[in-house]
Amino acid sequence: MGGYLKNGEWRTGEEGFADDDGSFHRTTSDYRDWITPDGSPGPDGQDAVKAEPDRFHLYVSYACPWAHRALITRRLKGIEEMIPVSVTHWLMRERGWTFDDGPGVVPDPNENAATVHELYQIADPNVSGKATVPVLWDKRERRIVNNESSEIIRIFNTAFADLGANAIDLYPAAHREEIDAVNERVYEDVNNGVYKSGFATTQEAYEKEVEPLFDTLHWLEARLEGKDFLVGGRLTEADIRLLTTLLRFDAVYYSHFKCNRKRIADLPNLHRYMLTLAGRDEIAETIHMDHAKRHYYQSHTSINPTQIVPVGPELRFG
Repeated sequence: MGGYLKNGEWRTGEEGFADDDGSFHRTTSDYRDWITPDGSPGPDGQDAVKAEPDRFHLYVSYACPWAHRALITRRLKGIEEMIPVSVTHWLMRERGWTFDDGPGVVPDPNENAATVHELYQIADPNVSGKATVPVLWDKRERRIVNNESSEIIRIFNTAFADLGANAIDLYPAAHREEIDAVNERVYEDVNNGVYKSGFATTQEAYEKEVEPLFDTLHWLEARLEGKDFLVGGRLTEADIRLLTTLLRFDAVYYSHFKCNRKRIADLPNLHRYMLTLAGRDEIAETIHMDHAKRHYYQSHTSINPTQIVPVGPELRFG
């Protein structure tokens, strides 16, 4: 059970996640403006607003791997005070993402919204589409700046440098071509691959997607032999983008999404890499596996009708 926006109205009753052919196709993000230090256009000419303290707000779900990217980058850059955060409830049903009371939920202090879709309706009274997280919100203009996680992490990487952000560069110029190439394969086969496998509704569609998922996991396993990072011997956005999927793999995707050929725990280089990254203090404090497990196993009733949440596996790092 889910919901979507049509001409500014929230509609419920959407069943399933796959198209008529049994395949899952992710929708594109519609809000793609940028934030820059001086308000000049984004890297590809996108409309932009100037970075300012106490102007922007981040809406996330701890369960969502796409939103988790933004949380990790925000923490690594040390911009938590400049970009406050609100956190949804883990359960996503007919109202979409909500701010209903629950452990770890942080309500919306800006619009007093009860759901994420209300923010989309405020930003555009005629909006149509999904109401997804993360949402990077402009409090002054009461609108969504950006809801594409891959762009939000790049905004966080550069926009607030003049306002005291940490100097770490997660998208260094010397390695951008290689980072982009790794990102492209990891997104298609791993980040989105688990969803394409898990939300498939035919055997053919499932097998078509699960094979490249494990091909790429084995490619990553080989790439990480004797290495701590994916590109350039340093932490980059490529590591952050992969890590949020790896953290959820054994606990959720392996069973819930039928990605059960191997666990990450069965791939020693990937497992070591995941635990080492997750053990960094600034990353560890962004991990909330209770939200992740409850979300997937209790929200996707077409996949898990009993809504029982498995007790394991226990993630140990540090």
